Amino acid sequence: MSLSNGLVARRVRPVAVERLRDDPVVLLEGPRSVGKSTLLQELAETMGAVVLDLDVPATRDAVAADPSTFVAGAEPVCIDEYQKAPVVLDAIKAQLNQDSRPGRFVLTGSTRHDSLPAAAQALTGRLSRLTVYPLAQVELEGDGSSILEQLFADPAATVAATPTSATTREEYVERVVAGGFPMALARSTASARARWFDDYVDLTLERDVQEISRIRQGNLLPKLLHRLAGQTAQVLNVNGAGRDVGLDHTTAEDYTRLLERVFLIERLPSWGKTLIARTGTKPKLHVVDSGVAARLLRLTPEKLLRRDPVALGELGHLLETFVVGEVVRQASWMDGIAGAGHWRTRDGDEVDLVLERDDGAILAFEVKAAARAGGGDFKPLRKLAAAVGPAFVAGFVLYTGELSYNLEDNLFVMPIDRLWLG
Repeated sequence: MSLSNGLVARRVRPVAVERLRDDPVVLLEGPRSVGKSTLLQELAETMGAVVLDLDVPATRDAVAADPSTFVAGAEPVCIDEYQKAPVVLDAIKAQLNQDSRPGRFVLTGSTRHDSLPAAAQALTGRLSRLTVYPLAQVELEGDGSSILEQLFADPAATVAATPTSATTREEYVERVVAGGFPMALARSTASARARWFDDYVDLTLERDVQEISRIRQGNLLPKLLHRLAGQTAQVLNVNGAGRDVGLDHTTAEDYTRLLERVFLIERLPSWGKTLIARTGTKPKLHVVDSGVAARLLRLTPEKLLRRDPVALGELGHLLETFVVGEVVRQASWMDGIAGAGHWRTRDGDEVDLVLERDDGAILAFEVKAAARAGGGDFKPLRKLAAAVGPAFVAGFVLYTGELSYNLEDNLFVMPIDRLWLG
């Protein structure tokens, strides 16, 4: 899979434009090399603005020396990689104290906003954050519209609309290993893509992490990342990963949070902690991009397509990370989403992803690498449905098989590719 021109119309773009109608500052944050700068440039051209690129040393030094002059320019003021000179936020705050009209500033950043203490406080209540993730499959192959709204509105009709799938197991594996970074997808060979992933991880650890924290045992950070990648789609065990590389618990937790702040990994929180006493509370870990995860673990399509138990387990975890990423990306473009999480009981029942709307309605997803959905796959979904009652809109087993169908009541089976093919 490759990008013919290296560019894709991002679904987050109209969301950003909509936010600018209501909010004084819109922040586009996400991993480096995900396309934030391209998106900002497109927005600036549409609105007749210019971009201040703080990745350019001369521009960064000038802005840092006199931020007030630069933020008083023609609106909207567009600043790329603002965290390179966070003092600019104080100047923006001073401007907003005088005039807080919507649409005055658009910023991008490759570290999470709340990882910069002063920055996190400067624009409280005036800044709308949008995460720009690696490309979703629906952006690459579909029409860019989210199926989630249809599933909330009428799951039965949505499932029945496309009864069969032609996507093969090999094609699913290729998508998982390719991931969603535009520059990786544009590489012509698997070896070239692997080199890109290696350079991406190295640069993120060497530059972005160092910008937000001067760490003492930086040589152990790549080792910790590799151990954590091995936990993707599993309950996070920071102690175990830290112990494996020689870090104490406090340092391992601090370093894990650093990896989150530069968008290499994410915690998927436990959902529904108040439902029943035996609901688990620990988060799951997901590498933000399945292609990065596969490269960190040195998992190629050839390895993942083997029929031995180890390969099947590795594919199951990577496929879950891939699907959770697709759903979370689509949810990030929607209004009215209260949150996402996983549901796990101490009795061993688990639902991979629960998506909750502001009104309490939920969709639940269980991901399977198999081409058949067995009866046991629905047990956790039934338990969750019983626990939440009428708020449970529908539960789905997403699998690599061909057929879409309604198993019973509000439980459905769907091929994974329905997430992007509709």
